[in-house]
Order: sequence, then C-alpha cells, then structure tokens
Amino acid sequence: MRRGLSAFNMTSLALGLAFLYLPIAILVIYSFNASRLVTVWGGWSLRWYAALIEDRAMLDAAAASFAVAAASAAAATVLGTMAALALARLGRFHGRLAFSAMIYAPLVMPEVITGLSLLLMFVAADIDRGFLTIIAAHTTLTMCFVTVVVQARLAGFDRSLEEAAMDLGCPPGRTFLTVTLPLIAPAVAAGFLLAFSLSLDDLVIASFTTGPGATTLPMRIYSEVRLGVKPEINAICTLLVAVVAVAIFGAAWLSRRGGGETVVLPAK
Repeated sequence: MRRGLSAFNMTSLALGLAFLYLPIAILVIYSFNASRLVTVWGGWSLRWYAALIEDRAMLDAAAASFAVAAASAAAATVLGTMAALALARLGRFHGRLAFSAMIYAPLVMPEVITGLSLLLMFVAADIDRGFLTIIAAHTTLTMCFVTVVVQARLAGFDRSLEEAAMDLGCPPGRTFLTVTLPLIAPAVAAGFLLAFSLSLDDLVIASFTTGPGATTLPMRIYSEVRLGVKPEINAICTLLVAVVAVAIFGAAWLSRRGGGETVVLPAK
C-alpha cells in the first residue's frame, strides 16, 4: 500500500515539476540552437549570444531594467524594513489594522489593478511618466515582500540583546545599527534580492507606468515577440532566468542564515 502511494506521489511530483519547468528548459536549450528557426534544431551553437551583444536596443533595455530593479529594490528594502519594525515593535497602535492592510494589499491585488491605479494617480498629479515612475511603482509592488521577510525575522528576535546593549549605555540608534541590524541583515538582504528579482521581470505594472523612451527588458521582449520569436530572444530570456534564479536562491540562502549570528555588545 505504501509503495503504491509513494509511486503515485512521485509521479504527481514529476508531472508537476515538468509542467512548471519543462517550458523553461526548452527555452534554455533552444537558446543554444544553431538554426535561425526556433522550432527546428540545428545543433549546438553560441551564435545567438554573440548576436545579442550587437543588439543595442535589447542591451539598453536590459541596462535600464537592472538600474530600475536596483533602485526600486533599495527603496523597497528601506521602506519595507521600517514597516516591519513598526509592525513588530509598536504593538497594537492606533491604525495598525489599516496600516497592515495597506502594506499587504499588493500581495493579493492583481497587477493590472495596481498598474492602472498608479497610472491614474500619475495622470491626476500631472507627473511625466518614465523611469522614475516605474521605480516608484515597483517600490510599491515589492515593498510588501520585504516587509513580510523582515517581519518574520523580527518575530523570533531576542529583545534581551538590545536591552543588554542599552543597559551598557548604548543609545537606541546605535543599538539598532550595532545589534539589531547585523542580526536581521540576512533577512534584509533576502528581501532586497527578492524585490530585485520581482522588479526585474515585471511587465504589467511597468507597461502602465512607463512613458516615451522608457523601455524595460520585459517590455522590449514582449514587443518583439508579437512580431515573431527571434533566436536572440531565447538567449536574453535564458540570461534573465539565470539572474532571477540566482537572486531567488541567494534570498533563500540568506533567509536561512537568519538565526545563527553572534553579536558583540558595544562597550559603554
């Protein structure tokens, strides 16, 4: 009975993983295809990666995407960490429910609704849309993810370490920088990497909040795919998948390291 159940579970797991990752595996394999036809295998080759280097429009869009992702992830990390500290340390303050609802809303809100609402806000405020509006929109989207990661770390934080530092005469600001921040640093770094990866591959919100001359890599790929899939697109998508995968695995590795640090309390 157990063997049959185990075989069923293994089959279900294999089918689920194949459904999720087989299309990505096919894309990666065909990025090394020597043939210009993306559906015909012509042998192994790196020609499309070499051709990608000469595609200035695609490279400019990639550079813009990395700049937007870095800026929005940095802003989301700062704001998300502050929000997590407020939720974890301030107890049941007045307006906590509304504050929590606004923080976690982007987690469950469809991206179309988020992008449209941000577009209407920028239009009503007469703000010229471009890379700055994309950064603001991505910060709004990714800040809640940083808050969740950092708040989870703060939930198991030993407050006695901070109390010991302040008993030794360390002011609250220095206590945070020398005791609290080093202990939650893996969670903060994990939140940054997660926000970076989410911003890097976003298409929907960026499409709503962009303006003339502001094109990110997902937008560039989408515009070219509508005219037909070129082999260079397989190559750039493979590189994008690799970057996002490294960021996600790095975030998972850092979040697992969250509880093993030792802290040297500052002397009085």
